[in-house]
Formats: sequence, structure tokens, C-alpha cells
Amino acid sequence: MGTKGLLGGCLVLLVVSAVAFAGGVDVAFYQAGPVTVGMITNTVGAAVTGLRIEFDQEVTLVNKIEFGGYLPLLGEMTGTSFYFAGGELVAGGTVQLDWKPAEATPVLIQWISGVAPIGAPFFTTVEVLGRLLGEGIVAVREADPELLQAAFAQFFADNEVLFAELAVALGMPLDAAIMPVIMTAPAIGIANFFATLAGMFGATTVDDILRGDINFDALLAILGL
Repeated sequence: MGTKGLLGGCLVLLVVSAVAFAGGVDVAFYQAGPVTVGMITNTVGAAVTGLRIEFDQEVTLVNKIEFGGYLPLLGEMTGTSFYFAGGELVAGGTVQLDWKPAEATPVLIQWISGVAPIGAPFFTTVEVLGRLLGEGIVAVREADPELLQAAFAQFFADNEVLFAELAVALGMPLDAAIMPVIMTAPAIGIANFFATLAGMFGATTVDDILRGDINFDALLAILGL
């Protein structure tokens, strides 16, 4: 992609509802006329070999510049999801990625090392958070099921009062309802279950979930989110 010089001139900073934790992805988005300029920085603390990004609508990539490496695009320049791999970006390196239409927003940005995600991802929707939880829970379950069970035991303890009220409505303890799903279901099944649970509490945004009544700290910690 050719450099368009979109960082020159007057840029308008876009504010988005999102979550991006330290130790993964640091982002800044700027609007430059019909295009949004995204500055995506590697804060993992190590070099990465790939970048995965998904949008809330179809976009066309019009420019890409790496500062501290090279991550070529694999696939087409128009779509809703993109994968960059086949090179390397140093720790602290940045990818400038420009796309149109400007109103399109990333829903997931995630660094890759080899074939696996690395570091905390950037995400903006409940659907993506559910997918990340599903994928992460299955990965931990396969690697160390006892560690996963301990994390969920802490999750239930952190929310004991709230879940006791929900247990009355369900007619059974919440752990009895959840754990068979957690320990056996595929990632998509866990993601769907999470969406149902979020809906029961009226959560429609990432902020609703992560800063709402339910304390997810124990699960987020074990999954690196």
C-alpha cells in the first residue's frame, strides 16, 4: 500500500468505547477526512509475528506503515477481518493502518506470536468479549483444568451475594448450572452461554460487563484479558 501522508494536516481524535489493557495493544484512532488513521502499538514486551484486526463493517485498507518491523497483509484489502503475518514487529513497534469509511470501528485487535495470540487484546463489543472468553477458557481447560476450576471457584466467591439471588430464580446454584458447560462445551457454546448470562443482567456493552455488578477479575486474570 502506498503512503498517503494522512498524518499531515488537521486530524480529529476519535473516542471509542473499548477496553485495551497494558501488556498487549495500545491504540489511537484519528479521523482524516474520509479515512481513519489507526496507530496500533505493540506493548506485549516482546516482538510479535502477526496482527489480527476485525471491524464492525466492511472496510478498505488504504495505507499501512510499520515502525519497527514489517507485517505483510495476507489476503484482500477489502473485508471485515484482516490478518498480517510473515514478518516481525519489535516490542514497542507500531503499525499505522488507514481505512475507509472513516466511521468503521475495530471490534478486535490482537497480536500474534507464531500461531497463537499474545498479550491482552483490544476489543469493543460484548460479542467479541464472549468469543475471547470462550476461546481462552477452552485453552486453559485443555492445558490445566484444575487451574480453571480454581479460577471459577474464586469467581463464584467474588460474586456470592449476587449469584445467590440468581440461584433462587434458576432453582439451583449458579455454579451447578455453569460448570458443566465450562468443563465440556466448545468455545462457541461457552460464548453463547456468556451472552445469555450477560443478557440476564441487562449488559449490552463491554463497560456494562467489566464495570458492572459482576466481578470478572478472577476470569480475566487467568485468561490474560
